Amino acid sequence: MMEIPAEAELCFPRLGNTSCSKTQRPRPVAAYMLLSVISVITVTLNLLVIISISHFKQLRTPANLLLLSLATSDFLVGFLMLFQISLLGGCWFFGDLMCVVYYIVDHSVTSASIGSMVFISVDRYVAICDPLCYTIKVTKTRVDISVYLCWATSFVFHCMCSLDTLKQPGRFNTCVGECVIVVAYFVGITDLFVSFIGPITVILVLHMKVFAVVVSQARALRSCAGGVTLQGSATKRSELKAARTLGVVVVVFIACIMPYFCIVISGQDVLLNASSTTFIICLFYFNSCLNPLIYAIFYPWFRKSIKLIVTLQILKPDSWQANIK
Repeated sequence: MMEIPAEAELCFPRLGNTSCSKTQRPRPVAAYMLLSVISVITVTLNLLVIISISHFKQLRTPANLLLLSLATSDFLVGFLMLFQISLLGGCWFFGDLMCVVYYIVDHSVTSASIGSMVFISVDRYVAICDPLCYTIKVTKTRVDISVYLCWATSFVFHCMCSLDTLKQPGRFNTCVGECVIVVAYFVGITDLFVSFIGPITVILVLHMKVFAVVVSQARALRSCAGGVTLQGSATKRSELKAARTLGVVVVVFIACIMPYFCIVISGQDVLLNASSTTFIICLFYFNSCLNPLIYAIFYPWFRKSIKLIVTLQILKPDSWQANIK
């Protein structure tokens, strides 16, 4: 594996001793290339999801609008990875204020992503456990309001958590070129419950209830026979498949995000130096790359819409009315 030789260089040579030094350990080129590729794939795939749901009329359902919110947060995460890649060398070149903004935006986007998953879980729960009232309970207006509140609440919450740091950016840096945020234990625990334990608990409880219904409906499907039941059976299969897809998304998400929150609760004060926690933060980000890949595997409409987008069929008149499902 190719490596860049370690040299005792300063992040900002003109500042002399006040500047931080670049990392002293060898930095593999493969790490830069891998993270860059992941960032590009994350941005590209989630952009395809955004274009698909936004362009094609048939896909503008309340359930897909929630997927659009999730894809938007994942799309932004792909761009945020570029800042993380720059930190592999041990230097932050964007200033103290930008460091705090990066931290706030990063956590706000992630919280919005988790919130979107909660709403998606609620959507699947209503669709499977109370299908007769689904169109009444889950409307486009209610979904739009839920998404807006989710994003606004996430941003305001993390701004409040970082209020002291916003007043004096860089207060915890030991030299110029660091991006260090100190999260107080109380704030970290609050974030843990609001952004992780609470939402994940809701998601798991809903999934347990959905799983119970899935088992009973699966048994009912096996006993279905005759032309009268075929249409209803097809609808049930579609809903069950959507629930299974969400289950995969949730399991992958928990596996990727758990290491970060384990660090949050590991000490009295958590020092978040992005250059020293690269692996965990990138694992945190990698989930955003996996979500659209899961859609591509489980959702035929996504594969069909990708084909229309890549071949530029969406540029044709009335392409937004194309039959995708």
